[in-house]
Amino acid sequence: MFESLSGRLADVFEKLKRRGSLNESDVSAAMRDVRVALLEADVALPVVRDFIDRVKKQSVGQEVLRSVTPGQMVVKIVHDELVSMLGAETEGLDLLAPAPVGVMLVGLQGSGKTTTTAKIAARLQSRDNKKVMMASLDTQRPAAQEQLKVLGEQAGVATLPVVAGQQPVDIARRAQDAARLGGFDVIMLDTAGRLQIDEALMAEAVAVREAVNPYEILLVADAMTGQDAVNVAEGFNERLPLSGIVLTRVDGDARGGAALSMRAVTGCPIKLIGIGEKLDALEDFHPERIAGRILGMGDVVSLVEKAQETIDEEEAEALAKKIQKGEFDLGDMAKQLGQMRKMGGLSGMMELLPGVGKAKQQMAQANIDESALLHQEAIISSMTRAERLKPKLIHASRKRRIASGSGTSIQEVNKLLKQYQTMRKMMKRMNKMGEKGLMRHGLKGLMPGM
Repeated sequence: MFESLSGRLADVFEKLKRRGSLNESDVSAAMRDVRVALLEADVALPVVRDFIDRVKKQSVGQEVLRSVTPGQMVVKIVHDELVSMLGAETEGLDLLAPAPVGVMLVGLQGSGKTTTTAKIAARLQSRDNKKVMMASLDTQRPAAQEQLKVLGEQAGVATLPVVAGQQPVDIARRAQDAARLGGFDVIMLDTAGRLQIDEALMAEAVAVREAVNPYEILLVADAMTGQDAVNVAEGFNERLPLSGIVLTRVDGDARGGAALSMRAVTGCPIKLIGIGEKLDALEDFHPERIAGRILGMGDVVSLVEKAQETIDEEEAEALAKKIQKGEFDLGDMAKQLGQMRKMGGLSGMMELLPGVGKAKQQMAQANIDESALLHQEAIISSMTRAERLKPKLIHASRKRRIASGSGTSIQEVNKLLKQYQTMRKMMKRMNKMGEKGLMRHGLKGLMPGM
């Protein structure tokens, strides 16, 4: 997300930072480029106009133009205004109401409402220890209710039994009664969608809202539809008291204009973003972190949070001790590859690191295949325990067997073994250098000849 916008803005600010001093014409020229970059990213024109006016007004002040690093000051102003545009504060789901708390999801057909319903339910149940029930009110789309039931089984979340012929308002009332009797904390209501906003869709959503009065009404919008997503948000916001927005398919949207426009256009906070198809691919929307990603500052906090969710502390401590003793084997490497994959792969992790924009471009140009992690895990899985512990045992005939068993080639097996040896050498150097030596020599000390 934001890849094209981030690249364009990086070029603009790189020129500003090179200048020792700035004048009004420099700032005006930079703002023209920023304006074009935002419009190309599908940000709504009124939002762009207001944003540029606010940034320009602050950037031409004497305290900026006369500061020691005026270029950096302009970047900071842009960052702060981006945060303001995106909502300033992180706003999660509000469940501070008598149980069962109703959460109603609305949106167009194909925006990902049903999957998002299951994602939120799974998240509330596993992370917040809430007892959740889901109910499908979608009587328009064939098999929609069955789809939610299947997702509920996958996530381990209860779903309301389907009664043939029942209408959405009646289903919502039955769901509320069943949740109350069953002692559920939250009831998730997945409403029907249409291919476009129409009176029947709105009337149905309004009727459900009036019948059960849900505490949260979330609009689910597809980020990849760009400006259309903003128009949809405006349409729903006119008829329903939306409490928040969930953006789906954020991982497939390189522009990000919908995210930048929605808060400003509707006044509703973006609460969650969908970053993949899996049930755990859902994140809180943090305006400051997102602004940092857009400006190439990274998002180290999110990276640490991902690591905490995926890395087992006891395993990590055991691995650290093995590395100190020089006992790192291929089994340990397989665990590291699995953790990296869970954290979004190499590109997903790099997206959260500061100052790696150019490195990401080089990766894209090199066509690095993220599925290589899966191939490497398959190769290690095809080895015997003795081979994982002592890779020196792996000679020609064993390599052929491992390649055949993992569905890869002997070249890929060789590449993995070479990568393993490189990692071992680096770990040995780290132990020899110690913490102070590592800080003094950095990567060059670890990788001589860089």
